[in-house]
Amino acid sequence: MTARIVEPMGEGLTRVWDLSEVVLDTRTDFQHVVIGHTAQGLSLFCDDERQSTEASQLVYHEALMVPPMLLADAVRRVLVIGSSEGVASQLAVAFGAELVDHVDIDAETVRLCARYLPYGYTPEELADAEAGRGPVRMHYTDGWEFLATTGTRYDVVVIDLPDENFDPDAQHNRLYGGEFLRRCSEVLTQGGVVCAQAGCPTVWRNDTLLAAWERFGAAFGTVVYFGSDEHEWAFLSGRPDVLDAPVDSMISRLAGASHRPDSIDADTLRGCTVPPRSVRIRASGPR
Repeated sequence: MTARIVEPMGEGLTRVWDLSEVVLDTRTDFQHVVIGHTAQGLSLFCDDERQSTEASQLVYHEALMVPPMLLADAVRRVLVIGSSEGVASQLAVAFGAELVDHVDIDAETVRLCARYLPYGYTPEELADAEAGRGPVRMHYTDGWEFLATTGTRYDVVVIDLPDENFDPDAQHNRLYGGEFLRRCSEVLTQGGVVCAQAGCPTVWRNDTLLAAWERFGAAFGTVVYFGSDEHEWAFLSGRPDVLDAPVDSMISRLAGASHRPDSIDADTLRGCTVPPRSVRIRASGPR
């Protein structure tokens, strides 16, 4: 019998996923995790929300990682908060990062992803990261606590968490707030960038994007929007300083990048960095 996951999409709206096979169904200390086969291949669900699928995960992770790495002056040291699968860390290394600190509060989910998903960390790669062998170092702790104790300065800080919501008990919501963005900016090198998953641009579920746009506008001198044209998510990248033509700079860096993305080229950067009008007219957001 086909299993089903009913994913909340917005007020009064849901999306139903048919799972032809459930590979894993468990509860960790932090969330309900399901890994199973869908029409998009092997897929990861946390608390009934699709986090990644075999078919679309690269498009998602490139939209998350490539714009901030092109906006930053350098990509030597990268901090990734969340992003259990490990693809974000792998992309940072592909772009030349010498050190990637990967922080995730849920060790069990990270290990399950390495064991069962055909993308991201392999179990061997994760074991190396946990032991501090190689460029990736795995830290199982709260992102807020990690920022309070780290002495490292990063060229890129990436926040990749489940979508912000209105549940007052949801632990991850505080990692979207203005104070957390300020803390992230405090660990940046000069010319560094903070990027966050910022919700969905569709008009019927864009509340989190509008809130994130205002927070980034208040926290950073330069803000670049990236709305994936092959996925349903938007991302924001911010630098404390002011750049006159940030997208032109990103396009120039893409041409000489050590890694060529599969889903992003110069035309993608020109088109997908224009925010929806509903975002651009926000009075307190960047122009």
